[in-house]
Amino acid sequence: QVHLVESGGGLVQPGGSLRLSCAASGRIFSFNARGWYRQAPGKERELVAIFTTGDRTQYADSVKGRFTISRDNAKNMVYLHMNNLKPEDTAVYYCYFPPSYWGQGTQVTVSS
Repeated sequence: QVHLVESGGGLVQPGGSLRLSCAASGRIFSFNARGWYRQAPGKERELVAIFTTGDRTQYADSVKGRFTISRDNAKNMVYLHMNNLKPEDTAVYYCYFPPSYWGQGTQVTVSS
């Protein structure tokens, strides 16, 4: 069993930055894939950024160059560094561990 808790969301102006954190506990292994998804109102949940096998990373086209995923295996933490935020980044952001573990989500609102 894996338990995930996100934090770091909030209200930010366009062009601003936030760092989301995900604390993982349970049966965590350093080689596990892990990542971030988001869901905006009225839209399907979508991949934002993820570590795949061999520590490779994958990003949604819409966030490339602005968001960076990182992790600290010793602390069982996963982070999402978000820069140059846009109103279209507004969504609930979820931490994800395969095959089916999700956090409760943290709201990110980008608005002036």
